[in-house]
Amino acid sequence: MQPEKVAAVRGWLSRAANDLRGARIDLEADPPLIEDALFHCQQAAEKSLKAYLTSHDKPFRKTHDLDELGNACLSVDPTLQDALLPAIPLTIFAWEFRYPGDALVPSLDETRGAFTMAETLYDAIVKRLPSACHL
Repeated sequence: MQPEKVAAVRGWLSRAANDLRGARIDLEADPPLIEDALFHCQQAAEKSLKAYLTSHDKPFRKTHDLDELGNACLSVDPTLQDALLPAIPLTIFAWEFRYPGDALVPSLDETRGAFTMAETLYDAIVKRLPSACHL
């Protein structure tokens, strides 16, 4: 893999790792910052998928849609399905709590589950990338 591509993939992974860190911090806050944690979970999943697509020279449009990005990843590697499919519902958290409204806030346990989904997807993608891309 060319150094420029390695740098781009690492850039996406770094941002995804930072979002996982942000979600973890939000979950550990007292009281937990559930809405913010869910946003970071969605972002971590999205950026992980974009890292994978970048590593395989697969273009993607500017989107938060994990289903769209995930389908593009599955076209490269169908074995990502087990880690990917549970994370697709996180898409809504890209915007659900950005503005005031009456959105139902998931429970702390559901939010911890979302974190696990995002972290599992990140780990599955990192495993499939060359070690030069690892953080």
